[in-house]
Amino acid sequence: MTEEAKKLVNAAAELTVSESTASIYVDEDTGVDSADTPGTPDKPFKSLIGALTHTYKSHPDAKFQVRKSESGPDDETRKEYKPAAKAAMKKVANMHAANLKKAAKQAEINAKEAEARASKEAALEEAKKIVLTEDSSLPAAVNIKIRGSVASRGKRVKVSGWVHRLRHQSKLIFITLRDGTGYLQCILADDLTKTYDALTLTVESTITIYGVISPVPEGSHAPDGHELHADYFKVVGKAPGGDETITNIVAKDADPQTKYDNRHLVIRGEQASAVLKVRAGVLRAFRKTYEDLGMLEVTPPCMVQTQVEGGSTLFEFNYYGEKAYLTQSSQLYLETCLPSLGDVFCIQESFRAEKSLTRRHLSEYTHIEAELGFISFDDLLSNLEETICRTIDYALADPLISELIKELNPKFKAPARPFLRMTYADAIEWLKKHDIPNEEGKPHEFGDDIAEAAERKMTDEINLPIFLTKFPVEIKAFYMKKDPEDPRVTESVDCLMPGVGEIVGGSMRMDGMEELLAGYAREGISPDPYYWFTDQRKYGTTPHGGYGLGLERFLAWMCDRYTVRDCSLYPRWTGRCTP
Repeated sequence: MTEEAKKLVNAAAELTVSESTASIYVDEDTGVDSADTPGTPDKPFKSLIGALTHTYKSHPDAKFQVRKSESGPDDETRKEYKPAAKAAMKKVANMHAANLKKAAKQAEINAKEAEARASKEAALEEAKKIVLTEDSSLPAAVNIKIRGSVASRGKRVKVSGWVHRLRHQSKLIFITLRDGTGYLQCILADDLTKTYDALTLTVESTITIYGVISPVPEGSHAPDGHELHADYFKVVGKAPGGDETITNIVAKDADPQTKYDNRHLVIRGEQASAVLKVRAGVLRAFRKTYEDLGMLEVTPPCMVQTQVEGGSTLFEFNYYGEKAYLTQSSQLYLETCLPSLGDVFCIQESFRAEKSLTRRHLSEYTHIEAELGFISFDDLLSNLEETICRTIDYALADPLISELIKELNPKFKAPARPFLRMTYADAIEWLKKHDIPNEEGKPHEFGDDIAEAAERKMTDEINLPIFLTKFPVEIKAFYMKKDPEDPRVTESVDCLMPGVGEIVGGSMRMDGMEELLAGYAREGISPDPYYWFTDQRKYGTTPHGGYGLGLERFLAWMCDRYTVRDCSLYPRWTGRCTP
């Protein structure tokens, strides 16, 4: 115990209520509890405990005079000073003694902390004297990525990355290293743990470690079942600790907006990076599927002067003095490719300006679109089902992607074929039968645009992928072909998945000139800017159709993410365009 702490404890033990004639004054109405207060009748303390706290050293034998005051500003209402009651003094003396003991305890803690800091600083200064050098007698280290660590067991390697996790244990330091291709447990021992860099190492610091990779002992666990026993290391770049530690900035319970503001740090986390790796694997799988199906990838423009899905969702901008928009869909351009390139697809960004804050809407999203010529509506549904199922099969056949999906969504299974086919009319009857109202709280009727919530509730209850087909003409885009057997509806389809709802929208396209011109007129659209699209019906028309798939929704379904925002690298939605 420090000298100051001992003095405080002794003072508490020796504290007594004195019968001395020296007086300290307390006025509960006008007094001030401060070290500068003299305690005189005209400058009294405010409370007994305040008076005792500030005078027990300077006036150990003081007698306390207390004046209580009635409400009111007039001096005439004030009472006289009277000696403090013995019961009050005893209570205050006990309180003061407790405060002294508390202060003594805090002083002892402060002293220990100061001693520990001094010891640590001394150790760090001593650690600066230790200089590591690579042992030249060892075999030359082979530079590898963590993904190649299994094939490199038993060899001396060097691997660089970020400190993902860090644990000090006795004379060992355990590091989980991350380089984007995987995770590797590394162990520093002996002199390696005594250096200044080792003692001050922080999470997210970049480091290069040399050593040999060996299987972990039986009963132990580590990524890929092995660990690197280091013989040398060097720090490339240190990350901050303390308040600026990454785990303080993007903690698990951090506010969602804070996480999105710091998305550049969030994506370093295991779940966020796993979703992005699955995203890359799924994109590879889509391209492989389209290659199998004999479809060619094209790259349509994102800056356009025509609309596809209605003018209310267009992002408008000034294009060299002309009005232009960010594309809602590449569909119209894909249709123009059919005569020269055959069946085509694209993977592009699309933009929708609808001010929707639901968990499945983005202002910018990755749109996988395809157009096929000389097909029927049934052919379109078959192609879409084949594309979805084959893509999932390819993704699950990749061991890394399959393992990540299993970690993110243990219950995920490839959907069974064929998908359930349900017409819009049947869906309306299903919603009425199950008492699911429309947005106005009334039973659904033919012609209603089925709201997202009702659609998702139906999909989740049926719990199967659904091809919802043949929507009314009035609620679909101008280019969708009418059903020859029922001109009230279009040959259109939405693919609905449990947990996320619609992930695909598609249709057969109008292939007749008069029908297309009537579609323009119905929507109040001038055909002039669409001359190049209309020409597809003029210069050799054909029955054709296509679809657009929202990649983020597809991933939210596969990876069991609550919101599509978690399936985008840097998501954009109403009010969010950073970082």
